[in-house]
Amino acid sequence: MAFTPLHDRVLVRRIESEEKTKGGLIIPDSAKEKPAEGEVIAVGAGAKDENGGRIAMDVKSGDRILFGKWSGTEVTVDGEELLIMKESDILGVISASAAAAAA
Repeated sequence: MAFTPLHDRVLVRRIESEEKTKGGLIIPDSAKEKPAEGEVIAVGAGAKDENGGRIAMDVKSGDRILFGKWSGTEVTVDGEELLIMKESDILGVISASAAAAAA
């Protein structure tokens, strides 16, 4: 991918939710909410502190994250719809064991 976010921004791919409920009901597209879970595709170098030094990012490429419903700006990169958001919009990182349990 030929896109690198600047400063404390991250590029995120939404992870689509299941199309059926646990009871087996199919959810129509009109009733679906946009997923608030995603995968980090690229990260910026980090914000700068008052002295000009970089503040390290807490997320890295490949992390599965949760973010707020209205977080980020939708963009199209290489024909794929992605989100660009500040690291502070990320609510948390889903651990590998929690992601496996959710699947």
